Amino acid sequence: MKNWFNLTFNSVFFFALLALIVISFLVAFVGNSLLLKSTMALFIPVLLIFYLVKYKSLGGVFISFLFFSFLGDISLTFFSNESFVKISSILYFLSYLYLIAIAARKFKVLEVDKLIGVYLLGVFLINMFFLYTLYSVLKVIIPDSEEVLLFGLKSLALIILAFVSFGVYLNTQSKQSILFLVAVIFIAFSSTLNYINLYYLYHWSFEMLHRVLYGIGLYFVFRYIIEYNEHKQNIYELKKKFSSDNLFV
Repeated sequence: MKNWFNLTFNSVFFFALLALIVISFLVAFVGNSLLLKSTMALFIPVLLIFYLVKYKSLGGVFISFLFFSFLGDISLTFFSNESFVKISSILYFLSYLYLIAIAARKFKVLEVDKLIGVYLLGVFLINMFFLYTLYSVLKVIIPDSEEVLLFGLKSLALIILAFVSFGVYLNTQSKQSILFLVAVIFIAFSSTLNYINLYYLYHWSFEMLHRVLYGIGLYFVFRYIIEYNEHKQNIYELKKKFSSDNLFV
C-alpha cells in the first residue's frame, strides 16, 4: 500500500511539472510575452504545494533557496528595466549559494579519492580559466561594470555548485547525488540561455526553453529533497525496528 502511494505521488508530482511545461509551450505559441514570462513564476508555488501535500515541513536552507529563487523569478518576470534585472541576478546568486550549502553537506574532502580529486581540480581550473577569459571580454563589450560583476558572481557560484555536486556524485554515486547533479546541469543551462536572451539575442524560443529548463531543474531539486526525506525515514524506521527487536533479546 505504501509503495502504491509513493508511486502515485511521484507520478502526480511529475505530471504537475509536465502540465507547467505544456502551459509554457501553449503560451509561447500564443505569442503573449507577459504570459510567457509569468509561467516561470508558477513553477515554485505549484511544485511546493504538491510537495507539502505529502511532506509537511521544509529545511531552513531549502526554504531560503526557494525564497530567493521565487523573488528572482518575480523580478525577472514582471519587470524589464536594468535595475530589476540586476536585482534578479543578485537574488539568483543568493539562491545558488544556498544550493551550494545543500551540496556541501555531502562533500567530504578527506574522503575523496586522490585520482578523482585531481580530475575535479583540473575541471574546476579549466572552467575558471574560461570564466576569467569571458569576464575580461565582457568588461570591454558591456559598459556597465555592475552587470559584468554580477554575471561573474553568478557564473562563479554555478561553477562551484557544479564542482561540489559532481564531486559528491563521483564519490558516492548515490541516487540523491545523481538527482542533485542533474538539477544543477539544468539550472546552469537555463542560466546560460537567460544570459543570451538578456544580452545577445532575444527570441521567444530561447525564452521558453530557458524557463522549461529552469522548471526541470527545480523539479529535480525537489526530487532530491524528497529522496533525502525518504532516506531519513527509512533509517528512522530501521532504527525503530532494531530497537524494538532488542527488547525481546
